[in-house]
Parts: sequence; C-alpha cells; structure tokens
Amino acid sequence: MTATHPTPNSTTSEELALHARNVHFDVSDAPLHWIPNEPIASHFISSFNLVLPIGEEMFVEGFTEALPYVKDAKLREAMLGFIGQEAVHSQAHDRVLPEFLGRHGIDPRPVVRQLEYLAAQLTAVKPKLTMRARYRLLIEQLAMIAAIEHMTAVLGDWILNADLDGLGADPVMSDLFRWHGAEEVEHRSVAHDVATYFGVGYFHRALLITPTPFLITYMFLRNTKYIVRQDPSLPNYGLARLFFEWIRASRRGSLPGLKAIFSGWSYVRPSFTPEEVGNTAQAVAYLARSPAVKRAAG
Repeated sequence: MTATHPTPNSTTSEELALHARNVHFDVSDAPLHWIPNEPIASHFISSFNLVLPIGEEMFVEGFTEALPYVKDAKLREAMLGFIGQEAVHSQAHDRVLPEFLGRHGIDPRPVVRQLEYLAAQLTAVKPKLTMRARYRLLIEQLAMIAAIEHMTAVLGDWILNADLDGLGADPVMSDLFRWHGAEEVEHRSVAHDVATYFGVGYFHRALLITPTPFLITYMFLRNTKYIVRQDPSLPNYGLARLFFEWIRASRRGSLPGLKAIFSGWSYVRPSFTPEEVGNTAQAVAYLARSPAVKRAAG
C-alpha cells in the first residue's frame, strides 16, 4: 500500500531543515517549587512533562512505520528531523524529570507505568493484524499524532511567551520547558503535513481534535494531584480545588489558561494552517541561545 495524496504546502512559508539538538540539564539545585510562591503551577508543568516521553516514543514509532510509504523527498526529510527531535525530547524528559522529582522524595513511576501499559497494548496488537488493518491503524495513529502535536505547539507557544523570569523561576527548569516548547513550535507543521499526505481529511481531523483539550485538562489535573499528594508542604487537594488553583495561577501568568488550551479548537477550521500557532523565528532564536543547547555543544 502507498499513500497517494500530494504533500501539502503548509511548510513552504517558513521552511527550514529540522534537526535534533543535543542538550544537557543539571537540575541538582532546582527546588521542587521551581516557580517561587507557585507550588501548584510548578507541579502542573512538571506533571505534564513527566508523561511526555511515552507519547513521544509512540510518535517516533508511528513516523518510523510511516516512512516507507512516503515518496516525497521533502516530507521524508522533515519526518526524519521530527523523529530526531522527538527522540531527544523523550530521552531528556525521561532522564531529567524522574531525577528531579525523585531527589525531592516524589516517586513518578506509578504514573509512568500506567502510560507504558497503554502504549504496550497498542504495540502488542499490531503484529496480530492483517496488512490492510495495520495500515488503517497507522493512519489513525498519524491523525492522532497530528492533533496532539497541534496542542503541544499551542503549549509551546505559551511557554515561550510566559514571563517565567519575571516570576523568578529556576533557570534550568525554565530552559528545559522552553527548549522543548521551542522545538514543538519549530516542527509544528510536520505531523499535520504527514496526516494530510496519508489522506486524513477535515472531518477526521475535527473528530480527533474535539476531545483533545478535555483530555489534556484531565491529564494536567490528574497527574498534578498525584504529585501534590506526595508534597508534604501542600494539602491533599482534590481535582475541583486543583482546577480552581489552576485558574488562579493562569491569571497570574504562571500557567496557560483555559482560553489557551481550548484555542486548540482552531484546528477544526477548514482554512487552518499550522503556521497560525507560534512564530518560527522566535522559536529558532530561543534555540540558538538556550543554555542547555550551548552547554551540550561545549
């Protein structure tokens, strides 16, 4: 089977060669509440990024499986750059966040194991399918990746523009999330282009993006609750109280608000293009000065 749809043109307006960047983060001095006086906001951002490695490994797996079907050389090159960046994201967060939380007495493994189990179920079912069914599942996986990547670009744009320095945030933790956010903005067109190439149309796209902001909101709350429960300096807040604290933090600028999260629904407009989210020049400029990138380069 081969994908027969033409490559979309959404990358041409801000075209650049994607490449993975080596990074090095030393969080040994970072406090648990790495945004001062913002313990809930600190845990919200940490918890969301804690679960990213599993998703990014699945993205790499899906794109690697899709590569043999792609005949367009420019799209293949973009996919390879995307795979490289997502692999480094997964490795960095898988190394840094458990170390950071573990040093403060918080064990993230139960959350991670649940996601690993779900990912393993998808991987296990594929060999049992016929080639046609496996190809159909691949298209669904690529469509879902495109929807999630749109949301990560929205969040990446937020963190690039959030005044974390003005809030006194730990510079290494800030750099970890800004570096990741900048690369999400930089490669924001790729998953959308791949899904379009494989024939994912408007209604398919709309169906998948509709529940995604709700799922992200739930993931934020659920995983933050898990960390808060292990933080002896905080009460054991329930989901409703955490939601209230999230809204309050977003008004102070330490978390994205619901307006930002649900702006992801711009994806359902027929005229949508990924360049509507974020600014490539801003993202690349940050990546050029990121302390972690410079440190890894020596």
